[in-house]
Amino acid sequence: MAMSQAANYVEKAVGHQDVAVTEQNMTNPARDRAKYADPSGETMKALVWMGKNDVQVIDAPKPRVIEPRDVILQVTGSTVCGSDLHLLHGSVVEMQKGDILGHEFCGKVLEWGSEVTKFKKGDRVVASFQIACGECMYCKQKLSSQCERTNDNTIENAMYGGRTAGMFGYSHFTGGFAGGQAEYVRVPFGDVNLLPLPDNVPDEKGLYLSDVLCTSWNCVVDTGVKEGDVVAIWGAGPIGQMAAEMSFTNGAKRVILIDGGPAAWRLDFVKEKIPKIETLNFSTLPKGQSVTSMLKEMEHGGPDVALECVAGEYAKGWAHYFEMLLGAETDTSEILNEMITSVKSFGRCGITGVYVGYTNHFNIGSLMERGVRFIGNGQAPVHLYWEKLLSMIQEGKTDPLMMLTHRVDVSELDTVYDIFNKRGDHMQKVFVQTKFSSPAAPGTPALTTYKK
Repeated sequence: MAMSQAANYVEKAVGHQDVAVTEQNMTNPARDRAKYADPSGETMKALVWMGKNDVQVIDAPKPRVIEPRDVILQVTGSTVCGSDLHLLHGSVVEMQKGDILGHEFCGKVLEWGSEVTKFKKGDRVVASFQIACGECMYCKQKLSSQCERTNDNTIENAMYGGRTAGMFGYSHFTGGFAGGQAEYVRVPFGDVNLLPLPDNVPDEKGLYLSDVLCTSWNCVVDTGVKEGDVVAIWGAGPIGQMAAEMSFTNGAKRVILIDGGPAAWRLDFVKEKIPKIETLNFSTLPKGQSVTSMLKEMEHGGPDVALECVAGEYAKGWAHYFEMLLGAETDTSEILNEMITSVKSFGRCGITGVYVGYTNHFNIGSLMERGVRFIGNGQAPVHLYWEKLLSMIQEGKTDPLMMLTHRVDVSELDTVYDIFNKRGDHMQKVFVQTKFSSPAAPGTPALTTYKK
């Protein structure tokens, strides 16, 4: 929390660099009602960050069109992502009280700016979690997550040597945009960042084109999973689950899924959905064994490919726990080192879980000496993949419903965050409904209510 506050002060002191061509730091219309709120005075339910481990559902002003390429959506579906937990925990800097969260959402077009011509009222669309301008060097290649013109954050530029695109509901570090865990949301460059959903793809499937499907696919193809590969995946959450399925789609011979601790139930959950995967529970290893030694027993030399689908904030040992607590590092290198030492020489490691800064004790020696390819998959460029993945859903080649376990209401999102954070109620992936949502699609979970 202190680091986040310090980053906010630094950003204010040094100022932005004015490279963005869309409004920055508009994380809640209440920050300037005259400028950002709908003049009708209508309010909406929205989940906001109020501090470390504190999110609340509040009544916030409905957003208005403020730029000519804006689209206002009635949100019909959103979800909670493992990346949202990094915000909850205060691991991502530059959060401010009252920021509206949520980077994965779909909805119906309600209003639009004067330069938007491709939509009509009521059109069903899904939003990409990143905000792209559609015109810069990266956007022209559909590498939308690296748009040069939607995030002018100075600290990110200094830390990374460049900026990512702006992102919905994901701190002022990524531009400061209000998210979609709400009943309404403003989408900048809506003509670029919204994909129409066909009638044969319900919201319960189309929603996940926003992030999880594209992120999983990017993890697999960017790391180069190919015919005959043996793939090990760290993390059995939604990304790991879909990456397992997509590894098989891309020709993997074997997929080994690794998880444990409070989340160990997810191994059985995914095994039920994808019977041919193999599982490894790191919390029940035989005495004297490690994840690396077990993988080398399961496959001579280790897997060809290792995929990281967890994140850097989860320390397994005391050294990294205290170093992160004291601010000596922002991310643990433990899983990264397991991956490096586990793969075959000249193997490939792909990093998709969120790492925000710096790490200690990184095994660069094994990486260099054994020729291991270490690949930062980056924030997935949604625009590069979402049309292909939509076709795969329509053709039955991928089914996001395999990860969906719960349907909840936006009014209970604060409780849902707490349950999801504790890996409780066997909650793998949720669909969050609002007053604008259609009835549950066939084959999807019924509404679960937690608040009595």
